[in-house]
Parts: sequence; C-alpha cells; structure tokens
Amino acid sequence: MTLEDLGYNLELENYRKDQNLDAFGVGRVISEHKERYVVKTPEQEYEGEIIGNLRFTAHDRSDFPAVGDWVAISEYDENKVLIHSVYPRKTIIERQAVGKQGEKQIIATNIDYAFIVQAVDRDFNINRIERYLTICNTSNVKPIIILTKIDLISNNKLSELVSKVQERIKEVPITPISNASQKGIEKLTESIQKGKTYCLLGSSGVGKSTLLNNLSGKQMMKTNAISTSTNKGRHVTTHRELLVLEKGGILIDNPGMREVGITDSKDGLEITFGTIIELSKGCKFKDCTHTTEVGCAVLKAVENGELDKSSYENFLKMEREKEHFESTVAEKRMKDKDFGKMIKNYKKSKYKKN
Repeated sequence: MTLEDLGYNLELENYRKDQNLDAFGVGRVISEHKERYVVKTPEQEYEGEIIGNLRFTAHDRSDFPAVGDWVAISEYDENKVLIHSVYPRKTIIERQAVGKQGEKQIIATNIDYAFIVQAVDRDFNINRIERYLTICNTSNVKPIIILTKIDLISNNKLSELVSKVQERIKEVPITPISNASQKGIEKLTESIQKGKTYCLLGSSGVGKSTLLNNLSGKQMMKTNAISTSTNKGRHVTTHRELLVLEKGGILIDNPGMREVGITDSKDGLEITFGTIIELSKGCKFKDCTHTTEVGCAVLKAVENGELDKSSYENFLKMEREKEHFESTVAEKRMKDKDFGKMIKNYKKSKYKKN
C-alpha cells in the first residue's frame, strides 16, 4: 500500500513542503472517538493524540482532526503517534450539531463522492434524500443515490420509486441494490475509483454497514437486524471509520443519523432545488419568500402542478433551518463580542485603580 492508495496527491505533498513539514510523517485519520484517533500510514495503523499546542490554539471543535483528515505525525511510542498539524481539507461534510444551536458537527473530510443510502421497504423518504443531497451540494461532494433492500419489493414497485426520485432529483445517479441477493453490488463496486474517497450517508437500518461488508468482501463492520417492535434501525456503527478496499477506493462508514440539521447551506439549497431557484426569477418581488406573496412564480407553479408540492415544502423547511442557524451564529458572535468588551473594560478599570 502507498499513500496514494489512501488518497494522497501532489497538492498535499506540495503543502507539506511549503509548510516545512518534511520532518514529520504523513498519515490519514481513519477513526475518531472522544478525541482519540487511529491514524493509518502505508505501513501500519497507530493510536494518535494531538499535541498540546494544537489543542490550545484551536478556536472550536472543527480545528481538531476528523475522520478523513491528513495529518503530520511523529512516532513517540510503539504503535503510537503525536498529531502535530492537520492538512487543509479539500471538502467537509457537516451538519448542525445535535442539541447545540449554532454549532456544526463534521461528519467526514476530504470526500470525493457520497453514497446517499435509502432503504425502499420501510421509511422511504425523498425529503430525506433531498436533505442529504443539500449537505453534499454545500460541501461540493458528488452524490450517488443508493436504493437498498430491493429484494423486498416487486420490480414494478421499484420502477415506481425510481421514477418518483428522478422526477424530483435531476442528474444524480441512482443505483438500486440488494445486500441479500447481491444484485447491483458488482456494478457499484466497478464504479468505485482507486484513490477516491466515498462516504456512506443514511439513517440507521438502511444497510450501510452490510453494504460496506459486501463492497469490501469481508465482515469489516458489525451488522444488526431491524427492530421488529419499532420497525426502525438499531445503531450499529457508533463512530466514523475509514476503510481501504482491496480493489481500490476508500470508504467511510458513519453512524446512522436520525437528525440531519441544515447549517449555512445557501449554495447547497440552490443546487438541490435548482428548479425553485429558476422559477423564483419570475417572481414579482425580489425579496419574495414564496409563501403568501401575490405574483409569486413558485406558488403559481405549485398550484398548477408544475412543481412538486412536497419538494416545495421541504425547501421552505430547510430554508427556515438555514436562516435560524445563521441568526443563532450571529447572536452568539455578538454575545462573544460584548463579553470581550466587558473583560477589556474590566482590565482597564482595574489597571487605573492600581
């Protein structure tokens, strides 16, 4: 195995030289759990921890290493390394941090393609696909929709579901597969490119870990059955993990995500809902909210059946989430600024008294 097999390229090597990191080794973070890392090199895997300077100069959690990151390392004990620096990220897939207003959570970095995995038998939901699609478009990651468990429905039903997705989501590849019968697996395997990094996105129970096992040809990840009492997937993957496939290609599995909060994803929304953005050019008012305004081209298209109502409502919901996130971030910045002023004034007054 070489660094190139892990996704290393000339751009990263040039950065290494420009930043005088030649004295350090190069590795890629393949697992992260509570600030403990596993770093992979062509030779082996190491337990990694960040140096104090990297920890104390970090402004927020995003400055710490994440799965997919390239890092500068030095070995300090058997099978252990120190992480000195994080290389610039080509792409970052992130969502709103669960339970933390105005904060982001990195899902994975340096991703080329994202497999948006959706099962066809249970809570098939195009709205959710559009949500993942928006995250991918915001991150400039190429999406591929994977429909799993096709062995549980008829061919006619599958064709119907594929048509529904294609009506709302244009120009995104759709690959139907069955992890049980292996149908579609070979075609998907052939599409994976050596040295490129793929991320699995989807809810619990849609078959992500089983798909990863099938693509790798090994029992790499633990799998579990759907709960019969709730018909919902049980969490099997508990943290992000990067795996290198024998035939080339790097795959990152993720915990199932029941919440996929939208952040400051203006560009992503515009790409995902390009039809709505194009229609909005015909609105009477430039600041049209597409909700109650007279002369709204988007509302007219919904009424005439030219625009899918569910897609329209999903767009409005994510637009509200984006605006709420941005306002929360702005509010937090103002509070931090005011707090900084208060501390500064306190130090000044204390200095004068002395």
